[in-house]
Amino acid sequence: MDLASQVFKTFPALELRGMSMKTLDAFDFADKTAFVRVDLNCPVDEKTLEVEPSDRIAEHAATIRELSDKGAKVVVLAHQGRKGDYDCISLSQHSLLLGAAVKKPVKFVDDVCGAKAKAAIKALKPGEILLLENVRFMDDETKCKTIEENANAAIVRELSPLCDVFVLDAFSSAHRAQASIVGFYKKPVVAGRVMQREVEALSKLSSPAKPAVFLFGGAKPDDSIGIMQQWLSEGKLDFALTCGVIGELFILASGRELGKTLDFMKEKKMLDYLPTAKSLLLKYKSKLLFPEDVAVLSGGKRKEIAIYDLPSQEAIGDIGKKTAAKYSAIIASSKTVMVNGPAGIYEQKEFEYGTKTLLKAVESSSAFSVMGGGHTLSALDRFKINKSKLGYVSLAGKALIEYLSGDELPGVKILG
Repeated sequence: MDLASQVFKTFPALELRGMSMKTLDAFDFADKTAFVRVDLNCPVDEKTLEVEPSDRIAEHAATIRELSDKGAKVVVLAHQGRKGDYDCISLSQHSLLLGAAVKKPVKFVDDVCGAKAKAAIKALKPGEILLLENVRFMDDETKCKTIEENANAAIVRELSPLCDVFVLDAFSSAHRAQASIVGFYKKPVVAGRVMQREVEALSKLSSPAKPAVFLFGGAKPDDSIGIMQQWLSEGKLDFALTCGVIGELFILASGRELGKTLDFMKEKKMLDYLPTAKSLLLKYKSKLLFPEDVAVLSGGKRKEIAIYDLPSQEAIGDIGKKTAAKYSAIIASSKTVMVNGPAGIYEQKEFEYGTKTLLKAVESSSAFSVMGGGHTLSALDRFKINKSKLGYVSLAGKALIEYLSGDELPGVKILG
């Protein structure tokens, strides 16, 4: 009888896109060495290289604490930055932050898979926690090979004999076919609590309760266009509400001129998406909405402009109040709301109105809501949105975008 047969318990598995995945409830961790891959990637001060606390540490701490409480010998794998960048630093600071969040000592070894790391793993006692060095220090960690090829990476070759079970908790890195994410796929693999919550939230989006609304904001058309195409073609959306630079792209696609904002869009090569935007607007005109008015800064003060009064010599910085009211009313009557990106340059006082109004609308709504994207999360904090009134706040960025666009995530695949 193999290890998986001995230690897996009978528990219902999570379902996602026709596949099932086991969670921490399905495994007996007592006296087992559990490798848990988390995402501790935090902001780092470029001058002092001091690590700033992140919600990710607090979220993953729950999984790590539970493993420890269940008597596992917990080995934590994580990354910080990208090799060659200033923030690709040691995880020694992270061990202190993680220990404070877990409320238990977290040992640290400045080695990934060499003799020091192996000795530290072998010395672990049930309930103890060990954080290995930054996996991105390994040359073959980030080569993004196939799942099968990653089994030959150094970290997997060297550490696999010491691993009884692999816990994948880093949904935010699940879009990368990298060694520490997918290389341990031959071991029993279960989802950690962060991964579980992401999967449960995304499962609700596979067949969203109607009316379903997606608020597309921010300044990255490549992030939004793919999701928009996928969701509209599948009939999952009742309304696609556009704002931010995405909204400005669709104003342009409608035949309106923008003025100064067009220079920014040309500089960022956003006009490459204009043909697709025109096609989507033509095909889904009743469902795809763009701003009716916008706001600019004129004489140091906010000025509202109807889109039929464009172009403007001032750059657009926010949606107008009429648009904010219209979108808010749609959100209020919806049963599912997804938000990705702010409505404008919310960091500036003059342009915070749109983002703040729409987030408050989601907060007040009874709809199941999912929030994603770094700027969205920052805006939630800035405007003191009560996260307990939201359905789910995702810690993922690109992984969430790729999943919502219909792509298969390697990290999710190995859980099935």
